[in-house]
Amino acid sequence: MEPQSVRDEDRKDRVEELVKEQEVHRTGDQEGPFSIHILGLGRTGASVIEQLLSSPPDGFLEDARTRFSALAVDIGDGDLKPVREAEDRARLPEERAQVRTVDLGVPGKDDFFASLRRYREYLKIEYPRYYWNPNYEPWLPEDLEMPAVDEHIPRAVAKGIYNREYYEDGPIAEELDAFARSINASKTVPIIFVVFSLAGGTGSGIAVDMVRHLASIKLGRRHIVVGVGVLPSEGDPAQTRDGVLFPVINELDCMLDDEKNQGVQAVWGDLYKNPFTGGFFVVPQDGILDLTGDVSATHEYVDEGIASFIAQENGLHIYETLKLLNYLNSPTDRMHPATRAPIGERWVNMLLPHKFADAENISASLGRVADGVQPEYVEARAFAPAGAFDEAGAKEIEGQITSAVTSLVEPGVVHFDVENGSFIHVSVPRLTKLDIPGFSAARDAYDRMSWDEKLLAHSWLLDLGTMLCEPSTRFEGMAGECIWGCACWVVVPYEAVRGEEVQQVSL
Repeated sequence: MEPQSVRDEDRKDRVEELVKEQEVHRTGDQEGPFSIHILGLGRTGASVIEQLLSSPPDGFLEDARTRFSALAVDIGDGDLKPVREAEDRARLPEERAQVRTVDLGVPGKDDFFASLRRYREYLKIEYPRYYWNPNYEPWLPEDLEMPAVDEHIPRAVAKGIYNREYYEDGPIAEELDAFARSINASKTVPIIFVVFSLAGGTGSGIAVDMVRHLASIKLGRRHIVVGVGVLPSEGDPAQTRDGVLFPVINELDCMLDDEKNQGVQAVWGDLYKNPFTGGFFVVPQDGILDLTGDVSATHEYVDEGIASFIAQENGLHIYETLKLLNYLNSPTDRMHPATRAPIGERWVNMLLPHKFADAENISASLGRVADGVQPEYVEARAFAPAGAFDEAGAKEIEGQITSAVTSLVEPGVVHFDVENGSFIHVSVPRLTKLDIPGFSAARDAYDRMSWDEKLLAHSWLLDLGTMLCEPSTRFEGMAGECIWGCACWVVVPYEAVRGEEVQQVSL
């Protein structure tokens, strides 16, 4: 067997050849054009849709073959109204655009629990192989006080609110069907984005089920579905830093890491197969908060940056980035465009959007989130007028990146000429959950929670009676405590969920 150093050098040579010399992830004449579709969940997801409608990039929907669909979903209408107002101002072509909003509302407690008690019936209809658990009961305690619409909604509650509406044919069921029909009506290659906050209650609470319903059921896993999760900043409300990030990241980890996902499916079936078929991007905010000094301004800046990355040239750039990820996921001896390698533990792809005028702050922002990480490659896509960008500018951005992070291959800086919406998007691919800023702190905060608080911070698998981030009560060393005292679990080592004993994979 070859020494690790030899394998690392071989991989470095292959990555350099593929992405620096051959530029294999650039789109060819046989690929595209593309169309983008956004499912925006919670305040963050709705705001990204609003930003795109308010300030679309050059050429958005100009090609008569392209199409755009957006569905914003929240509990409460406060953050949905701006989306409808932005749509009115945007005047999109009606025959090629569809923008909808859904307020899930908060049901009365009696109606809510009546629905939760019927939940087995819903799962059995959706998935005939579902095990009819005789111990089934609602995953929420009967003494729960239902929150008001304008209050923080815990993830476990948001999950119940969404699924009640979905399974009982509420407006969300109809709108999800309409969203899927609009996607399938695309004459170009559709790319679907699911955008939400990683530390909120509503967005991350409903995403884990809603994306399954969309990707696996409504779309039949035929299209590319990409997750975009926004990390909380140091200036965000306290409840975003109270440990909730730990179960959110672990639920995504057990979806996107193919080995862990197989361990979930081994117990619960392919209904719980990873719905993010195109992968996942994590967007940090602290570097931008340092720049703006204001939380609201930071949110607007980051949301505008996400919209820019998604919509430039109707999705071409995100497609090329996904191609790059597919190459990097492939083992050295199988780096070929026909290879679609499974995503492993390095499913975290960091995205840092910076306005072109703030290019000098890239190093500081990147240093806030990439301290100690060693990615294979870092790419910066600069969207700016031709006269505002030259070779010296590219070298400056490259220097900003290399001063903050050491990659296996020197970073790449690619310029694209645009008239407005100048942004630089830095993507740092293939990190692990341990590289996510705040993961260890979130784990420590989670450990300080009471059992009831931990329950409310979970969402995925709660309908099966499984609290993912707790140890199994029946199988030593495995994760997934059964909240009903029976044999619920997942074939995922508890240490892998905790992340304390996971060894970093060398490049």
